[in-house]
Amino acid sequence: MHKRVRAALPALAGAVALTGTLLSSPAEAAGGVVIHRVYFDSPGKDTRTNAQYNGEWVQIKNTGSKAVSLKGWVLKDLDNHKYTFLNVSIGAKKTIKVRTGSGKDTSATKYQNRKAYVWNNTSDTAKLTKANGTKVDSCSWTTRDASDKYC
Repeated sequence: MHKRVRAALPALAGAVALTGTLLSSPAEAAGGVVIHRVYFDSPGKDTRTNAQYNGEWVQIKNTGSKAVSLKGWVLKDLDNHKYTFLNVSIGAKKTIKVRTGSGKDTSATKYQNRKAYVWNNTSDTAKLTKANGTKVDSCSWTTRDASDKYC
């Protein structure tokens, strides 16, 4: 019985190695799109103004060599506050900031148009998923982190 188990282990190890070779990480599967940085505690006193809401943001980065469409992708927190990307593409090696408050969207900055904070200062998780719900990346923080977190 032990011989069969030992004989199966190299085959299993080979399958694991093969699986690791064939399958990529979620970020690689999404063309290298990752959550790069989260600024969850806007600077200064919490005044509940649009400027303060825009002081918290999530930076998405495309580490790949080709542009990636984010159409239908969702950025959300643990309380399920969702921001859905419309017809947005992120260029190769480029970043997009998603700010909480209101403003005029550009190719480098998108606004959630909220009138309240989204990201908890004590602990939270930013999650990025494709339109079909497949996880792309996530970034978590706790009070051990200052006001921002590189992921």
